[in-house]
Amino acid sequence: MYNIIKINTKTHGKGDVKVLVIYTGGTLGMVYDAKSDGLVPFDFAQIPENLPEMARLDFDISVLTFDTLLDSSNMNPTVWITLAKIIGEKYYEYDSFVILHGTDTMAYTASALSYLLENLNKPVILTGAQLPIGVARTDAKENFITALEIAADRINNAPVISEVCIYFNSILLRGNRARKNESVQFNAFESENYPVLAEAGVKIEYNKPYIKHHHPNAKLIVHDCLDENVVILKIFPGISEKVVRSILGIEGLKGVVMETFGSGNAPTVQWFLDLMKEFIDKGIIIYNVSQCNGGRVTQGHYQTSQYLQEIGVVSGADLTTEAAITKLMYVLGQNTYFAEKKKNLKYSIAGEMS
Repeated sequence: MYNIIKINTKTHGKGDVKVLVIYTGGTLGMVYDAKSDGLVPFDFAQIPENLPEMARLDFDISVLTFDTLLDSSNMNPTVWITLAKIIGEKYYEYDSFVILHGTDTMAYTASALSYLLENLNKPVILTGAQLPIGVARTDAKENFITALEIAADRINNAPVISEVCIYFNSILLRGNRARKNESVQFNAFESENYPVLAEAGVKIEYNKPYIKHHHPNAKLIVHDCLDENVVILKIFPGISEKVVRSILGIEGLKGVVMETFGSGNAPTVQWFLDLMKEFIDKGIIIYNVSQCNGGRVTQGHYQTSQYLQEIGVVSGADLTTEAAITKLMYVLGQNTYFAEKKKNLKYSIAGEMS
């Protein structure tokens, strides 16, 4: 399924630090091909030719390449579990991990990995690019090189970062707090509800109070079950009973991330309230998140969300939709009682909610 190659670097100073790069696909790894007059994925064995700066880094780098490269639009829970298992298998062989990934679903992958890698005590940094590495104005080189440096950075022989993050356009974000907000600018990701973990200028400045604490004695637990019987229901003015019933009535459905207005508000028409209660009583979990970037659900604050609170809709507080849908998959996949699943959704598992 994959192979590993070693990249020759200077390996002095930090030479005892070993970083594993996992290349899944995406825009970053594209170069110009004269025969086809287009961009094609390049063989990562030739990465020093495309990124000679890597040779000047003073730590060990190996690259694991998926045999079948994925556009991020084809990312799915099976691949998330595969990535988690690879990190689990290589956890004691390498000090940190950098995942090269397409930008469109990077926040979903980062969120899923934050749940699957319980007790993570090493950096897992996802990065990518808006322009391929083979394009003159590419952002791929800076993103990749700095992600590697952050992954290798240590203080008192312990990693500075010990969680799943996204590095992009000079900022490091907690992975399950990030979301893609741009498709044409280099500042592709934002984290409205949690501070930036680091900014890379002339020096890399870490925002230490907001970085997860390192617990060296915690043993990594890799989870390998995600339940895909979930859906996102976006509320909008004029949504019909027919539409809501058809979504909630999907055969085998177990959980719904409901994107509501503002601070968790939804229509108060009787058919909507009745439908919510009907399907909650059937055992479907409804997880309430805000449509607003930077929004926070406070159920019961307004009358339009009070009934949702009363019938058992679960508040997602300040979760992003990406973090909410992957958390719902993770919680539903755990071998716990129904009441425990709902309880786990209310509280932070990996720093994803306040």
